[in-house]
Amino acid sequence: MTKAEREIAHKLKVFEYAKQSGNVTATCRHFGISRFTFYEWKKRYKSKGEQGLVNSKPCPENPKLRTPQYIVDKIIEVRNDFRLGDKKISWYLKTYYNIEISPSGVYVILKRYGLNRLPQNMRKRSKRAIIRYEKKVPGHHVQMDVKFVTLKDKSGHAIRRYQYTAIDDATRIRALKIYDRHNQENAIDFVNYVVDKFPFRIHTIQTDNGHEFNTRFHWHLYDIGINHRYIRPMTPHLNGKVERSHKTDKMEFYQFLEYTDDVDLNEKLAYWENFYNFARPHASLGYKTPYERLKERMAPFMSTK
Repeated sequence: MTKAEREIAHKLKVFEYAKQSGNVTATCRHFGISRFTFYEWKKRYKSKGEQGLVNSKPCPENPKLRTPQYIVDKIIEVRNDFRLGDKKISWYLKTYYNIEISPSGVYVILKRYGLNRLPQNMRKRSKRAIIRYEKKVPGHHVQMDVKFVTLKDKSGHAIRRYQYTAIDDATRIRALKIYDRHNQENAIDFVNYVVDKFPFRIHTIQTDNGHEFNTRFHWHLYDIGINHRYIRPMTPHLNGKVERSHKTDKMEFYQFLEYTDDVDLNEKLAYWENFYNFARPHASLGYKTPYERLKERMAPFMSTK
């Protein structure tokens, strides 16, 4: 049975139900349609017969109203390069290319080309609004954690790497570094990297109680003038910003990573770190980048009379 035949059969079934029941309202409730729709079908049936029950095709699209192809190409390019959603693509095009297109317009184009969904990036149910708390001064509070990364080498064997991550609470600026071992020596090396990388003094670093943040790491922080705070056991939400950033790494970086060797991995991770800090819009920052937020936070201290 063709689609048109199914439409005709369904609507004739509705008419027959209404005739048998003698109640149009009950019929509409039973089939989930409005009374207006029912009488529209009846009118078309009386005037055109069964052919009037076939849904008419939509009006042809007006090419003058279609988004210019160069904008479509740029949307697809940004989507494929950075795996951003419709709102962030809209912001990105406005900020870097002075192209104005609404998030809904971006979504229509992504859907047209089958790019409206990304693997492991689909919300399956509604979520409660999150109340975010953050420090106001850059460097006052930095969260640090380790992400376990499983990759496959050229022969298909699984290998384990460890991404050490630090994120500033006030600006979301991050520092990332990958290691092949998970220990205090690498944690100390990483914190030295963070001190050199961040463009502000660090007051406190917060970590979980993992062995890599144990005694040697703890006293190394105090030796370089940084306070160390442990979160309570079994409370990863207290390090929520770094945990959430690891989810972003998984969805927007590792999910599409083609691993060749550790040298290549460090180069790609450095590129991702720079993109995250300087170019990627963040919903939690009102679609600003971390370094734009840093400029806002530092503006009161940089003004001159």
